[in-house]
Amino acid sequence: MNIRSKLPHIGTTIFTVMTNRARELGAINLAQGFPDYDAPTRLKDLLALHVAAGQNQYAPMIGVAELREQIALKLGASYGRVPNLDSEITVTLGATEAIFSAVVSLVHPGEEVILFDPSYDSYAPAVISAGGRPIHIPLDPPKFQIDWDRVRAAITPRTRLVMINTPHNPVTTVIPRKELDILAEILRPTDALVISDEVYEHMIYDGARHASIVEHPELYERGVGVFSFGKTMHATGWRVGYAVAPPDITREIRRVHQFNTFSIAHPLQLAIADFLKEVPEHNAGLGAFYQAKRDRFLELLRNSSFSWTPAAGSYFQLLDFSAITRQSDVDFADRVLREAGVASIPISPFYVSPPKLSVLRFCFAKNDSTLEEAAERLCKL
Repeated sequence: MNIRSKLPHIGTTIFTVMTNRARELGAINLAQGFPDYDAPTRLKDLLALHVAAGQNQYAPMIGVAELREQIALKLGASYGRVPNLDSEITVTLGATEAIFSAVVSLVHPGEEVILFDPSYDSYAPAVISAGGRPIHIPLDPPKFQIDWDRVRAAITPRTRLVMINTPHNPVTTVIPRKELDILAEILRPTDALVISDEVYEHMIYDGARHASIVEHPELYERGVGVFSFGKTMHATGWRVGYAVAPPDITREIRRVHQFNTFSIAHPLQLAIADFLKEVPEHNAGLGAFYQAKRDRFLELLRNSSFSWTPAAGSYFQLLDFSAITRQSDVDFADRVLREAGVASIPISPFYVSPPKLSVLRFCFAKNDSTLEEAAERLCKL
């Protein structure tokens, strides 16, 4: 039997590789982006209540009305736009499904999609699965900022999508509002669309404010905003996200979504909706909560041989190891895992053509005791 792979060059993700190795070696896992503390107690109690009440059958394909209403209110409070809960909001199986369904529904064979490397590892496979062609524009170290002249040069009549990620995973940068304006100006004469991955929207530090596609008048009209409750609720295993887009784009996303996952776990949606209603201050506190963890982690590393620029967003921190070794980031990540017993993520696997990189990504969404033990080990390198 001859099986022709649609993704012949795609192997196991670096997240799975490093997490499995951390488990095998008994290492501290600062690689994969999940907390080692639990979701809020009230959120778990609400889930139990809805399960006990029998809310265990299919939810509506687009998401339960109660959750979509809370999403609309939350976006209105955060970004000044209250999307129509029936025609502009779709609850998805995490942000990854939202991105996949959006790409597959909007990209046709032969069309081009601009990605910024290092790009999250689900983006290119989604584009290829849709028959599209990824166009990779590198973000150069050490600042990892978008070169908008390269974007202008990459736009062609075949450009269908530009995919942005802010705050950025894995390099922790944020796109300011003035740069969204630049993107809008570049795309104005085209029919290209935008997907904006904003799953770390509330994890912005040092007094900065998240610039969302939802609040941008031009980009929203041609865009899809993607968000995640897994990140904001400290419950990555719940796999509940959502896509927000104008009605004509949402209609296309739902045509794929209904045959991809159809609907998302009913009691999870109801619990999140109730939690958002009861604890509206939860999201507003995430920035300070995670900035304290970032600062604590960096303070613990003050006597190490690493250097850094504090993360602008997300719950990850890049550490520069150039004062320690000239090894590649992949080789040094392996060394840190074996010698220090701490798992991290190298950045080069997120590039098609990686430059010379001397940084590793560490997750600081961990208990203080975990960060203290990890930092102690890292300081010995």
